[in-house]
Amino acid sequence: MQKTELSPNPTLYLLSLGCPKNRVDSEVMLGTLLDQGYRLVDEPEAAEVIVINSCAFIGEAKQESIDAILEHAQLKETARCKTLVVAGCLTQRYAEVLQNEMPEVDYFVGTSAYPRIAEIIRGERDRAVIPNPDYIADAKTPRRNSMPRWTAYVKISEGCDNKCTFCIIPTLRGLQRSRPIADVVEEAHRLVAAGAVELNLVAQDLTAYGHDLPGRPKLHDLLQALGEVPARWIRLHYAYPRDFPEPLIDALANQPNLARYLDMPLQHIADPVLRGMKRGRDAAWVRKLVGKIRERVPDLTFRTSFIVGFPGETEAHFQELYDFVEEMRFDKVGVFQFSQEEGTESFSLPDQLPQRVKAQRQKKLLGLQRKISKAHQAALVGRTLDVLIEGVSDETDLLLEGRWQGQAPEIDGKVYVNRGEASPGAIVRVEIEQAGDYDLVGGIVGADGPALALSPSRAAAVNLPGPLNLPMEEQAARMPRPRFPILSH
Repeated sequence: MQKTELSPNPTLYLLSLGCPKNRVDSEVMLGTLLDQGYRLVDEPEAAEVIVINSCAFIGEAKQESIDAILEHAQLKETARCKTLVVAGCLTQRYAEVLQNEMPEVDYFVGTSAYPRIAEIIRGERDRAVIPNPDYIADAKTPRRNSMPRWTAYVKISEGCDNKCTFCIIPTLRGLQRSRPIADVVEEAHRLVAAGAVELNLVAQDLTAYGHDLPGRPKLHDLLQALGEVPARWIRLHYAYPRDFPEPLIDALANQPNLARYLDMPLQHIADPVLRGMKRGRDAAWVRKLVGKIRERVPDLTFRTSFIVGFPGETEAHFQELYDFVEEMRFDKVGVFQFSQEEGTESFSLPDQLPQRVKAQRQKKLLGLQRKISKAHQAALVGRTLDVLIEGVSDETDLLLEGRWQGQAPEIDGKVYVNRGEASPGAIVRVEIEQAGDYDLVGGIVGADGPALALSPSRAAAVNLPGPLNLPMEEQAARMPRPRFPILSH
């Protein structure tokens, strides 16, 4: 491929798709390129270089990534774009297919090639750089936080050693690689010094942290070390339920700077489905663990996720899951339809379910959870909560918006503040007066005047565009390329 000449300080647009773990990778590429003199722009039409960090976890994610690539590729003809780069899981999974099907893409960057992004764009490497997944960023890696300064993600490990039959992540990301405790703590201190009051720990399997390190430290050892970090809330995401020892429960219950929030994907409760998924624990174990955590951790917000329509899931299995959700009354629940992904063990399992059955079960379970969520929200009316103010509401200039510790960034609801003054990044006491299905409304304690932000709501935010920032109707309007090979099964 002929090398394209760029200006001395090229303009850059970076689109980050997929999960928060992918966002951290995007921030590493962003930091690397900004250190090389690139200039970030808000609109893709203004960019000489466009980087799309793709996702390929399930069919919908692949579709979204392909649509985004094709949409931005048009800017090579209609706008300033000279170089289009596709990075991430889609590239790692389908490098050969993509090179053949997408001549408009200049470079493909695998999941362990992020530190080389600048030299790849300079044309110093091949068109596709897809090393075996063995890399993880550390505290010294250039990184630019793309969230508002008061919140940040911290990836504590990469890859996964589990063998869940529905999951392609070990293929895309490799085996688990944990960061040393001191390295994570160093980065956490730096983020807090830059203004973060909230840190969100992410990994593919948070509770497996450390088993691959010398001395085999545990997650609770890392949390103990993070106890010295002056963050207000440290939140735990993607805690696999196979191993959740007593010291970890104690930390969640007692450590002052840990948010009383736990994101633990359970995936199912019927034993035949759990065995088919190779989740490693049975229903009795899961029930006992959930009960123990809730009993020991006061005021815990418990988020989980489930997969419906796994091969062989009968109506009885689904009913067991439905009854479990109704009984446990989780605070937050995500429900996903099983996606038949080539390269996973479950791809070739017998008794694959029709799409309409999966959709019906998803709708039914989400309908139940909406009622449960509404009841949880109503129970917060009259309480006073600490709320992290994020600025003037996108809904109306008459309200501020923020989140309490039971609301994680990007995936949970908001607290809308209708009285009082506060600066973005400040944590204030808010008396909750109204509740919707997912959002809350209240006023700052002791305030009488209208809501007012004391500084700009977007302060110190790179705010990378991504799927969570797109209206649903815009996502639905994106059209796929007909019969694209990786979407054909």
